[in-house]
Amino acid sequence: MSKIILITGASTGIGKAIGEFLHHKGYTVYGTSRNPQNIVNSVFPLIALDVRNATSIRHAIAEVTRISGRIDVVINNAGAGIVGPIEEIPTEEIRNNFETNLFGPIEVIKAVLPQMRDQKSGLIINITSIAGYMGLPYRGVYSASKGALELLTEAIRMEIKPFGIEMTNVAPGEFATNIAAGRYHVAASPGSAYRSTYEQTLNLINNHVGGGDDPIVMARAIYKIINTRKPKVHYKVGPFMSRFSIVLKRILPDKVYERMLMNHYKL
Repeated sequence: MSKIILITGASTGIGKAIGEFLHHKGYTVYGTSRNPQNIVNSVFPLIALDVRNATSIRHAIAEVTRISGRIDVVINNAGAGIVGPIEEIPTEEIRNNFETNLFGPIEVIKAVLPQMRDQKSGLIINITSIAGYMGLPYRGVYSASKGALELLTEAIRMEIKPFGIEMTNVAPGEFATNIAAGRYHVAASPGSAYRSTYEQTLNLINNHVGGGDDPIVMARAIYKIINTRKPKVHYKVGPFMSRFSIVLKRILPDKVYERMLMNHYKL
């Protein structure tokens, strides 16, 4: 029987690539979007879901369950980027980012667990970020929200194992997507104390995204995880240097690693 897969944030980027790849592999894929009526030519059905709205999440989960009778895999992919000096990012925008990147996935997990418990099976894959393993200049809010989801996954997977449910993190590095176009970023105002370093860091970040890996790499990694009997706690996917940066953080003294990052961002 074809596995039933639900992917949040599947109208563009990594989510879309994963959905298309799994669809062509024969899985029954449902994607979500805040405004699915605006998306044309999707090869898999899109259901309305806003991860910032718990009622919307419950309705989407119920709809997939009503149609297919079960949900075998949930991929928590919906997320939002945010960049800027912490001092200058409005606190409300910080809260908004955590609503999407942390509290949204939590609500999706809460909504789907009763169904998976009834099935005595299921897999939840949380898409985090390699940025969640380290505090990055001008991306601190994003790093914190994704890092929190990594730790949360470590805790929840131990709580749900007795029910036959698996959970894992997949942390992508730089991928060529449109995340830069949709993220919140603080405008570098002429009077900002951070203007020069922030502008050069923002240009560097945008260049990395534009030159990142093809999202199909993530899609293949997710396919492999779905077909793994006992998924690992953490997976890192992307360019070698992105993944190696986590290794360096483990083995280098904190100040040496900090200096390496500052040199990289020319700070």
